[in-house]
Amino acid sequence: MGLDVTFLGHSGFLLSDGATTVAIDPFLTGNPVAVTKPKDVRCQAIVLTHGHSDHMGDSVAIAKANDATVFGAFEIYEYMGEQGITAEPGNPGGKITADWGWVAFTQAFHSSSYNGRYLGMPCGAIVHLAGVTVYHLGDTTVFGDMKLLGEFYKPDIALVPVGDRFTMGPELATMAAELIKPKVAVPIHYATFPIIRQDAKGFAPKGIEVKELKPGETWRYA
Repeated sequence: MGLDVTFLGHSGFLLSDGATTVAIDPFLTGNPVAVTKPKDVRCQAIVLTHGHSDHMGDSVAIAKANDATVFGAFEIYEYMGEQGITAEPGNPGGKITADWGWVAFTQAFHSSSYNGRYLGMPCGAIVHLAGVTVYHLGDTTVFGDMKLLGEFYKPDIALVPVGDRFTMGPELATMAAELIKPKVAVPIHYATFPIIRQDAKGFAPKGIEVKELKPGETWRYA
């Protein structure tokens, strides 16, 4: 069994086992590098790491179009409920089971708001689908407990921000990946806007395969 990993650009992804598709941080409208349109996304679940517009993105429209369930921090859950969307609340340290797998939230060092509204703690998100565990770090700097998270969840894939300024740059991202020790690390949150880094040069964790993806590209992890 394998997992199709589609990079939407910036920090957005689709994870699919052929029967179930999970979207993470689907920021498409207003994303200058995105090649996928919100109307083309088909998914059963949406996982949001935090409330910033470049992560919430098109989640409301996609959720309504697909009758998809949104997984997020408690305040995101409340917001989605106000939009008439089915949601599942969580926070760091907890796990939410679904008929296709599970979602767990981790801490992240960042901020979280949407149109001036506080939307809870920023999080990382761990998604388990098709026997594959994917750790999306969200927007964060490195922190020592990444080592514990890696030991506990044993992620196959880590999606690691490298764009600097608002997240880690490549050097700290390298340290983060080496603490987590996934089989594969995918650099994210770069080359979207001029204010962040335009490449992932310097992201080179030892003993870990680095897989750079282009927006719209699908990679099969088996």
